[in-house]
Amino acid sequence: MNFNQFTSGTWVKQYNYSSFQPRIINQTWVWDDARINILLEEATRRLGELNAFTYILPDVDLFIRMHVVKEANTSSRIEGTQTNMDEALMRKEDISPEKRDDWQEVHNYIDALNYSVNELESFPLSNRLMRKTHEILLSGVRGEHKMPGDFRTSQNWIGGTNINSAIFIPPHPADVPELMSDLEKFLHNEEINVPHLIKIALAHYQFETIHPFLDGNGRIGRLLITLYLVSAGLLKKPSLYLSDFFERNKAAYYDALTLVRTSGDIGHWIRFFLSAVVETAEKGKNTFGNILNLKTEMHQQVVTFGKKAETAQRLVNYLYSQPFVNLGDVVKALNISKQSANVLINDFVKRGILDETTGNERNRAYSFKRYYDLFIV
Repeated sequence: MNFNQFTSGTWVKQYNYSSFQPRIINQTWVWDDARINILLEEATRRLGELNAFTYILPDVDLFIRMHVVKEANTSSRIEGTQTNMDEALMRKEDISPEKRDDWQEVHNYIDALNYSVNELESFPLSNRLMRKTHEILLSGVRGEHKMPGDFRTSQNWIGGTNINSAIFIPPHPADVPELMSDLEKFLHNEEINVPHLIKIALAHYQFETIHPFLDGNGRIGRLLITLYLVSAGLLKKPSLYLSDFFERNKAAYYDALTLVRTSGDIGHWIRFFLSAVVETAEKGKNTFGNILNLKTEMHQQVVTFGKKAETAQRLVNYLYSQPFVNLGDVVKALNISKQSANVLINDFVKRGILDETTGNERNRAYSFKRYYDLFIV
């Protein structure tokens, strides 16, 4: 199928509304747009550079956790949650009661992402995996009554207060299983010559157009991008997340998807998607580079702790995965006494590694701000 000849689908009359029936995508795709070739080359190169850092950065899994938290928070925020990244890193009991539902949604996303990435080590990316991931995503939160873990059996819609005022009505629920089967086959079809980045761009558009779940489609659809890149071997670790780009360009993101459905302009969506990969991979590469520099500096600082160097290094490693801590956190994480933890924390404050954030005499909290700031630019 040439992009220039693509027709996105048809409107099908239902009882008192019309739903959109998208065209199946499990086929070979070609294009005549030289801009796509240039962007594809650039995106592939930047992605390779980002992936290289997961091989050269020691203890890379410590730093991947912060990428996961940022992705969970940003992807959830696109859907309306109000949790900030620093709050996402806190314990639930430290969050104000009115924000705990949002906090739980973010942490469900973290659990869902970690589960699905781990499953890819032994199982292929599949509808079954997406359904299980969806079940974890909606467990115990506001969408828990919207068929978690199952494709929808009723009609949903996007925008508007009801189906009659909807901006977009996805396909009828009876068509969802067949459309999702086609999408799954497309992801694994090795007989068609489609580059991986083009394939996942098409797959993301198709998933969001099918909208197979009653809730959580945006988050699962964005997670699908990372899972595919890992499963296809383009990423060793889940280090690329496009939600930050999509949130900063939310109107353009939704417009690009809508334009495919209304005019068949799949090329515009592909260019937008590849541009997102280019920018996000470059930002991720720079973040990893800054982490490497900071890690080197921290190692030089730890050496000066003398006999306490080993314990100091353990605390630094803990801070890489949890940059907001209190005395109890350090005691538990390092399995040391309160007195030893307090002395160590004070040493970290004096050396400028930790900042005290409360100004209190009791119940103090601390942040590894220099590290945290690397993820919020």
